[in-house]
Amino acid sequence: MRENRALWVTAIVVTLASAVFQRMTGPTYPAKGHVVLGGKNIGYRLARSHDTRADQVVRIEVPDTVVTGDMQWRRFPSSEPYRVVPLVRTGDGIEGVLPRQRAGGKLEYQVRLTRPPEAVVVPPEPAVTRFKDPVALYVLIPHVLAMFLGMLYSTRAGLAAVRGGETRALTWTALALLVVGGVVLGPWMQHQAFGDWWTGVPFGFDLTDNKTLIAVAFWAFAAWRVRTGRPARVAVTLGALVTLVVFAIPHSAWGTEIDWDAAGK
Repeated sequence: MRENRALWVTAIVVTLASAVFQRMTGPTYPAKGHVVLGGKNIGYRLARSHDTRADQVVRIEVPDTVVTGDMQWRRFPSSEPYRVVPLVRTGDGIEGVLPRQRAGGKLEYQVRLTRPPEAVVVPPEPAVTRFKDPVALYVLIPHVLAMFLGMLYSTRAGLAAVRGGETRALTWTALALLVVGGVVLGPWMQHQAFGDWWTGVPFGFDLTDNKTLIAVAFWAFAAWRVRTGRPARVAVTLGALVTLVVFAIPHSAWGTEIDWDAAGK
């Protein structure tokens, strides 16, 4: 009983750490940092994902009224020149607006803050924001929950296999959760956000779709080994390791985007 509890605690810690790592390294995680201007520290948090229903407001809190700024932006990826717009002071901050794009459209942007004779640019490299259509909570919440639990049961099954314990129920549960979360709800969510059901192999190179496919394939093999009574310890351990590795890949990497130069508008 004590060992079982310890393995579950370990699985939970690993799953949480993996989820946080994936979130913080993903392309939609806000660009954050601090700069010093006029001897004062200025923090910024710039969004890299936005809803297609409205323009994206870019705001930096700067109480010092002497500080002004402007924002340069252009569609991404494209070879078009940057457009520069002045930032407007509103209360204790200055802000500008990025025009909304259709689903999958991306813009890259940077903000320049000026307090004569100094000026700083944030972030150091342009932030890229992607626009998406709204996703219904009745799809989003079950998807996130199923994927998190799938990762949890995957890790727990791998630990059981390493310890020589029972893996049958854990294996089938991990497979079922990954299928529901990644193969059913994942495409449904993507369809609501970008209009496409599947952009992985053989239709594209979306890493989120492809990594889900790889994880499900390994767990399907492990479940087959368990079901047929064949030795499954190696297959389950491998499934857990592969799932841990593929889900460490940033979420939404190589995802839906519009090639503006090819689109021609």
